[in-house]
Amino acid sequence: MGNKEEEDTEEAWLQLRPVEPSPSQCCGSGCSPCVFDLYHRDLARWEAARASNDRSLLSGKQSQSCPSNLSPETFLAFHISAMDKITKDTYHVRFALPGNSPLGLHPGQHLVLRGIVDDLEIQRAYTPISPANAEGYFEVLIKYGELLMLAAGTGLAPMVPILKSITDSADDETFVTLVCCFKTFEGIYLKTFLQEQARFWNVRTFFVLSQETSPEQLPWSYREKTHFGRLDQDLIEELVGCCRRKPFALVCGSPKFTEDMAKYLLCAGLTKNSYFLF
Repeated sequence: MGNKEEEDTEEAWLQLRPVEPSPSQCCGSGCSPCVFDLYHRDLARWEAARASNDRSLLSGKQSQSCPSNLSPETFLAFHISAMDKITKDTYHVRFALPGNSPLGLHPGQHLVLRGIVDDLEIQRAYTPISPANAEGYFEVLIKYGELLMLAAGTGLAPMVPILKSITDSADDETFVTLVCCFKTFEGIYLKTFLQEQARFWNVRTFFVLSQETSPEQLPWSYREKTHFGRLDQDLIEELVGCCRRKPFALVCGSPKFTEDMAKYLLCAGLTKNSYFLF
């Protein structure tokens, strides 16, 4: 009986041993902690509990009693309230949050979504496209192939974390065309960041300056990718036409800017489901 009890105890401990993640479960975005960090932490906790034969030491995980409380250490289940197929490989997905609560992410933060694809568990990082103050829901674009970002002035702000989440992931092959509209060259925000992003193979940046008239006043690196005047219907059609495929557009700026861009995008052949207005 003694040997049998020892075998049962050993089997019980083995069943409690943390399961090592597969490579596909890592989103590759440099998350801290990573799923492998959490695995090694839980493995050390399990080994210590087993050595002292004290299972209470395993109960160090954060409670999930509040389903809207995001944690870098645990996955939470959210209900999909709406899902629209935008293009062949693009889905606009809305997740419901309980009690009209906000998501609670800060600018630049992203979510790691986990699911089963072809019997393989996959994890990927996504930056929500819904407003930061949205209550009761959050929205993401999943498996988009090409993005056209149209930003005016401070409207560049929500584009930055989305762009960075793409370029930070070696596995993300999304093509991005970023159009930044400012009055003058001196007024362009985040010049260094935008220059760094433009070095990626899948990112193109363009500038539209409404109060500049001469390319000679610009640095050489800006002259070929700067348009003088305003972002109008003809330029939008040109930008959409030079995309490799029909893009999904993200628009942020003044109310008048977003209104005009929505009209121009429709005239350029996009549908109402093919753009998002911040």
